[in-house]
Amino acid sequence: MSDRVFNFSAGPAVIPQPVLEAAQRHVLRIEGLGMSALEISHRSEWFSDVIQEAEANLRLLLAIPPNYRVVFCQGGATLQFSMVAMNFLRGTGKAADYVVTGSWGSKAVKEAEKEGEVRVAWTDTSNGFRRVPSDLELSEALTANGAFVHITANETIQGVEFPGTPAVPEGVNLFCDMSSDFLSGPIEVARYGLIYAGAQKNAGPAGVTIAIIREDLLERIPGGLPIMLDYRTFTEHGSLYNTPPVFSILVLMLVTRWLRDDVGGLDKQLDHNRAKASALYGAIDAGKGFYRGHADPQSRSLMNVTWTLPTPELEKRFVAEAAAEGMIELKGHRSVGGIRASIYNAMPLEGAEMLARFMEAFRAANA
Repeated sequence: MSDRVFNFSAGPAVIPQPVLEAAQRHVLRIEGLGMSALEISHRSEWFSDVIQEAEANLRLLLAIPPNYRVVFCQGGATLQFSMVAMNFLRGTGKAADYVVTGSWGSKAVKEAEKEGEVRVAWTDTSNGFRRVPSDLELSEALTANGAFVHITANETIQGVEFPGTPAVPEGVNLFCDMSSDFLSGPIEVARYGLIYAGAQKNAGPAGVTIAIIREDLLERIPGGLPIMLDYRTFTEHGSLYNTPPVFSILVLMLVTRWLRDDVGGLDKQLDHNRAKASALYGAIDAGKGFYRGHADPQSRSLMNVTWTLPTPELEKRFVAEAAAEGMIELKGHRSVGGIRASIYNAMPLEGAEMLARFMEAFRAANA
């Protein structure tokens, strides 16, 4: 489709074109059934096959151990902020350690505080959220007897990402919001107690949230929770207690199939993402101060590249001229300003390289 732009939106984000084409066919009618995927029952045999393949693909791509359950929720990561604390903090008499590396981690803390004691074990607030902690810093900051440790793997607004799984005290459960780098590369699932991710970055459209939970944690959930805020409702009913977001799960299944068959797995996807990020960070570093990256180099995100220009006026011109060239949604988040290029899985390398060339030309014309 020659009229498609390069969409650098932080989410809802770009979706692979083969997935869009398959979804388009399913919107009109499901082959052999004579109805749309927007109309069909979630109790149908067709949807049973869809949700089962979605889970199977996730298990294959992420090498999820058998003692972990995969469920499909609604409400995005924001609802998970509350669910995590309701299920695993409420009534424990313990504090949960939160490692806050950006805006979404800060929001998670505020929701958790409504359910129990929260301790901000480490934060880079005073520095404007430019980096993640080292393992040494975490070892000094975390407690060994807390309810759990919570991190945000990638902060979309500041463009700060953990380069790998952080070390936590032995026996402590690590919980992680992976919404914006989920499926961007391999994950050491067994090092986490719980992983959750809204789909609208790398996994599909908004509407479905994936949660991966170690089975033994389910036994710790207190009674009396609202039925749709209890993880056991989802595990015991196969995510079908009520009507799930059928179409969103269908697209998630198609995305995971694309990653499995077309991309060839998450190792290859990670290589692709590194190449895109390298092109953009290379343009920032070559700018000799004209472009100022927000994140410290060792904490740079592979998903959300953030930077500023010398003046707000130049930033507005940059966004406008890039849009005229077919590169859209580059304005930084309103809370931090600047420029943000989100280069999730489905962004082709061509898009990142085109933006890098534009950055070089814009600097030459305006420096």
